[in-house]
Amino acid sequence: MESSDLQRRYIDFTSTLFREGFLDSQYTQLQQLQDESNPEFVTEVVTLFFQDSEKLQDDLTRTLDQEVVDFKKVAAHVHQLQGSSARCLGCLQQVRQEYFLVESKLETVFRLEQQIVAAGGSIPLMW
Repeated sequence: MESSDLQRRYIDFTSTLFREGFLDSQYTQLQQLQDESNPEFVTEVVTLFFQDSEKLQDDLTRTLDQEVVDFKKVAAHVHQLQGSSARCLGCLQQVRQEYFLVESKLETVFRLEQQIVAAGGSIPLMW
């Protein structure tokens, strides 16, 4: 696929992610911090976020699976994960679903970026 086709596909896809709320100004700010000296900055930051989040979700699941639930631990995990406290397994499932949805969409963004670069193009900036 040609670079210009990939760029158009990237713009269409990321525009949809902005409209749907998966991407926002924080993502744009991350893009602005990326430069030639660190071309994988956004991918690295998001990957670290997903690794940390997955560990936190696993910790939260183990805590909620205990016969006697330590809600102080639950609150600490949830606070660390999303900056607020929630004490219900249903909420955790919803967080997991959203997490995997966002992860999948961002992986698509990163694959498109890699294909654009491999085709000799440059990543269009979204602002």
